[in-house]
Amino acid sequence: MSNSSIGDSLPQTSLTSLDVAGPVAHLTLRRDAVFNALNPQLISDIIQLLEWTKDRSVAEQGSLSDGSGEPFLRVLVLAGAGRHFCAGADIDWMRASGAQSAEENRADAARLDRLFNSLHSHPCFTIGNVQGVALGGGAGLVACCDHVIVESDARIALSEGKLGILPAVIGPYVHRRIGSAQTRRLATLAKRIDAEEALRIGMVEEVCGSADEFTAATQVVIDEVLSTGPAAVAEAKRLVAVLDRWSGSDEELREWTLDKTSEMRGSAEGQDGLSAFLDGGKPSWYVRADDED
Repeated sequence: MSNSSIGDSLPQTSLTSLDVAGPVAHLTLRRDAVFNALNPQLISDIIQLLEWTKDRSVAEQGSLSDGSGEPFLRVLVLAGAGRHFCAGADIDWMRASGAQSAEENRADAARLDRLFNSLHSHPCFTIGNVQGVALGGGAGLVACCDHVIVESDARIALSEGKLGILPAVIGPYVHRRIGSAQTRRLATLAKRIDAEEALRIGMVEEVCGSADEFTAATQVVIDEVLSTGPAAVAEAKRLVAVLDRWSGSDEELREWTLDKTSEMRGSAEGQDGLSAFLDGGKPSWYVRADDED
């Protein structure tokens, strides 16, 4: 926990923007002239804003609001400006990698990994809004979000194989989202899949046909998240991470879940939620986005 507040100055970024409306932050990629292709500056911008929002989340701060009464963050919406969400790695950046040393290329990969891990482990509930294409690293961003809504004409691809390279850095996140067989198929074919196929294999959660429907669907998810305990959201993410990586015995896992259940029931948020349920009221953390103007 820190003394961070929502009123703190945003990091200075040139290729992204962050708009905060109550407990909801909208992070937008703004390199639309090249379809939001990832280059070192854009990657750095996104990481800075992910870290800024993480530090000002309810889960990190342990409080619903800062000292001025402004709500800390509970939802992060990731979008790309223009026609396309993200066309993957910038081609000039990729071309330059041929003249780099192995150490320099590894540093580039580490920067990318930091981006995807920061999004995947973000304590807020993350929503991806995807239009146009999400290729390579763009597909990695999709895989790292908690809930993805795509427009009906969207196309997604693990396209690295078409360049003779590998979707290695995004691989763990894609694998966690869609499983072994589908990750293997998409990585080997490197083809673009349409919105309906992405929905069928679990890469995305919703397909929308129009911009109005797109916005409305996002708001439905935001409202649902804001009726859920913010600590419970962050702890649910940690629960899944523990289950994914569990190497102990079944008995040890059962004991861990008992401890975690006891911890959450006894927490301030748990007591608030249980009391509200028994009394027929709403817990203190229940809000609607339009209540936070």
